[in-house]
Amino acid sequence: MKEKPDEHESAALRHVLVVGGTLEEWDRLGRERWEARRSDLAKVVAHAGSMWLTLRPYERGVRSSEEVGTPTQRIIDVREGCTVIVDPSPDGRERFLAAVEQLRLMRVPSVDEAALAGVLMGPAPAEPDLTVILGPPHQLPPSLVWELAYSEIVFIDSHWNDLTAAHVEHAIDQFSRRHRRFGGIE
Repeated sequence: MKEKPDEHESAALRHVLVVGGTLEEWDRLGRERWEARRSDLAKVVAHAGSMWLTLRPYERGVRSSEEVGTPTQRIIDVREGCTVIVDPSPDGRERFLAAVEQLRLMRVPSVDEAALAGVLMGPAPAEPDLTVILGPPHQLPPSLVWELAYSEIVFIDSHWNDLTAAHVEHAIDQFSRRHRRFGGIE
């Protein structure tokens, strides 16, 4: 069972996960807008004190036959002082099974939550504190399985193409107003 983070960690925003769009919508964004989006979001997240930003599609969709610059494999780069992980994996179950297989191939003697989190979230040293989901608040995306254990969720009623830095700023503001209990009750 995961341990509850220390009280001093509860206020820190270390890692933000933004989930939205499909791989097809990522493709249609175009290289220039895609690069600008990554930089704008990294700037907002870094300004809030986070050093990690992960971008993931909401679901698979249909990938266009013409690539325009969005990733087909996981990429990691640093923008605006923030490490950005672009994870085009739209199926959380597939990602979880791949992590288990990777640990098996590494001959990890005991597969536990820490080992799984290390593979699933790496290179980020922590699971997301805040998960921003573009989509309906009554449905979780299939791309998420593991990430929600201690993550605060903020739903944004916006389409991937319309996502702006202001949306993520709003989600961070909502996060800062919450009292995180990590499943505990008072």
